[in-house]
Amino acid sequence: MAKPVFKRILLKLSGEALMGEDSYGINRETIERMVSEIAEVVNLGVELAVVIGGGNIFRGVAGGAAGMDRATADYMGMLATVMNALALQDALRRIGISARVQSALNIEQVAEPYIRGKAIRYLEEGKVVIFGAGTGNPFFTTDTAAALRGMEMNVDIVLKATKVDGVYTDDPKTHPGATRYQKISFDEAISQNLKVMDATAFTLCRDQKLPICVFSIFKTGALRRVVMGEDEGTRVYA
Repeated sequence: MAKPVFKRILLKLSGEALMGEDSYGINRETIERMVSEIAEVVNLGVELAVVIGGGNIFRGVAGGAAGMDRATADYMGMLATVMNALALQDALRRIGISARVQSALNIEQVAEPYIRGKAIRYLEEGKVVIFGAGTGNPFFTTDTAAALRGMEMNVDIVLKATKVDGVYTDDPKTHPGATRYQKISFDEAISQNLKVMDATAFTLCRDQKLPICVFSIFKTGALRRVVMGEDEGTRVYA
């Protein structure tokens, strides 16, 4: 039987992915489908950490934050990610997957504080670790949090779950002839101005030679195919 090619991964989920077809909030069917995909990978023996966004509840740079102090808006966004992390933990618990939420902001009544050694131990024990509150600092995105936590957890790869099934030569919505890259180097992605992740996150991954895979979380079985090393999504490598 084939074995996963990655032992430990970090999955970056956007808050918007949890909305499904709704305009805001958390769609129950969507989160249940996502956790079933996660469970499939965990049951293969893959150690899995998650960084989750909060754009389905509050986004610091959105219209709702117009006129608000940027740092205050970003802290509100971090709290939204903790809400999503708790929802994901609960959904995983319902299907028998043990998960722990660690927050970069100190909210001990609802989540553990982020402690690197404890998070690594949880992963080694087969628990899913969900990181909330981004990096704990304003002006940094959850993409950057994913890159940072990925390096701290010594993961093999960062998987960025999106609505499209990889990185394309052009926007596939407006250019039907656009083709998907199977693999592309960090330098090629930079030279072609391909928006894989935000610049800070992308630079961190490039400098630490931490590969990224961009794939669609909405394709059934895509997460499993990525960890099995199949042709799914786009791999960005050093």
